[in-house]
Amino acid sequence: MTRLVAGPFNRVEGDLEIRLDVEDGRIAAAYVNSPLYRGFEQILVGKAPADALVYVPRICGICSVSQSIAAAAALANAQGLRPPENGAHLQNIVLAAENIADHLTHFYLFFMPDFARGIYAGEPWAKAAARFQAMGGDAQREFLPARAAFLRIMGLLAGHWPHTLGLQPGGTTRAIGRAEQTRLLGYIAGLRRFLEATFYGDGLEAVAALDSADALDAWEADASGGDLRAFLAFSRGAGLERLGPGPGLYLSFGAYPLDSRPAFARGVWDGGATGPLREEDIAEDHARAWMVRAAEGPRPPSRGLTLPDADAADAYSWCKAPRLAGRVAETGAFARQLVDGQPLVMSLSTRSGSNARNRVIARTVEVARLVLLLERWTAAVRPDDPFCVTMPMPDDARGAGMIEAARGSLGHWLDIRKGRIFNYQIIAPTTWNFSPRDGSGQPGACEAALVGAPVRPGEATPIAVQHIVRSFDPCMVCTVH
Repeated sequence: MTRLVAGPFNRVEGDLEIRLDVEDGRIAAAYVNSPLYRGFEQILVGKAPADALVYVPRICGICSVSQSIAAAAALANAQGLRPPENGAHLQNIVLAAENIADHLTHFYLFFMPDFARGIYAGEPWAKAAARFQAMGGDAQREFLPARAAFLRIMGLLAGHWPHTLGLQPGGTTRAIGRAEQTRLLGYIAGLRRFLEATFYGDGLEAVAALDSADALDAWEADASGGDLRAFLAFSRGAGLERLGPGPGLYLSFGAYPLDSRPAFARGVWDGGATGPLREEDIAEDHARAWMVRAAEGPRPPSRGLTLPDADAADAYSWCKAPRLAGRVAETGAFARQLVDGQPLVMSLSTRSGSNARNRVIARTVEVARLVLLLERWTAAVRPDDPFCVTMPMPDDARGAGMIEAARGSLGHWLDIRKGRIFNYQIIAPTTWNFSPRDGSGQPGACEAALVGAPVRPGEATPIAVQHIVRSFDPCMVCTVH
């Protein structure tokens, strides 16, 4: 057996290091290390509850809206407050804009450049992959202006991005009139033009309507061009469908609430069927984390403990190990669309399950669905109606804000006593996917997904490992908040 230490990884958010045990040209075991501690949960203790809206967006520069929305939802839950319809529409539009930008940034800047590496120089698709070369490819030059134009939505609705203060428990501080509503529709139309001409090479409605793995194969074969078709060809050549299998248990907290249900459903996919998500089944295991361990073992986040212990026995990461009823769960766009019953993702799950290829496909399908929802939500805004409501914060209360960021399920749990924050706990999407082993020795989702991946002679950071890691799109700064 040989041992490799892969990292620090480029083109991921934050610091990541993975120890790999290699036998007979394949990975036999992986140990994911988040080598950083930040302490946002301790910073919040003793603060006024509303201060969370100022601090938590600073956890991350690319998921900051997601952190704001989760904090606002936890505060609203503690207050028993529900945003008016306009406020809910604008919160959804801002969150969806960030998530769309994340998905497309992951595609163009993080994932696709791996296909332009020298290791694939002999492949028949290598010349086409040069379009996605890091720092120098035509694809990035075309994508970045389109993203910048689209993110004007943030300036209009949130004041700025990242770290907005415009998202509140009772809605949004920004009310818009008819002229701004028209400008919003113009920004969304600009993104639609880029997606249809460059990304998909097809209409959004056609992509959103793909309902099976066979339909996707037929769509790819019609040779209409587009960067998604290029990904499908490259990923087949690189064997991504055989890399990075998921754990079989997938969760979504539900996304974009309106009226009686979220636009993307809340639940758990387990063994080929969807079931309810039981919040009481969530617990954080510290057995292999540099954290103080509660005497009774893993605790639910509503009573969670986050105290660093650099001398903790058998620890190898600053990341805790969230578990669902004691089991490892994967979260992200694949899980979200699976739980929601999106037909193409369900079909891909039946054919080959969660893997490095299907995680990316799920994100691209989600982009098409979200842009269609953005158009609908924007048109539904009624400028003469309220956008935000307020009410006093109770001196003693508990609240939970469970939402979906681009990378998966994000939860904030808040405990208020005597008018101050007594405890604040966060579980980020990458905490689920990049957790270390737990007390029973179960590896985290990414650790298990890496087992069996091939290692070519002479590779220090195997290309298969990079494909698998980036298919999860880790955000390590959120993970070690």
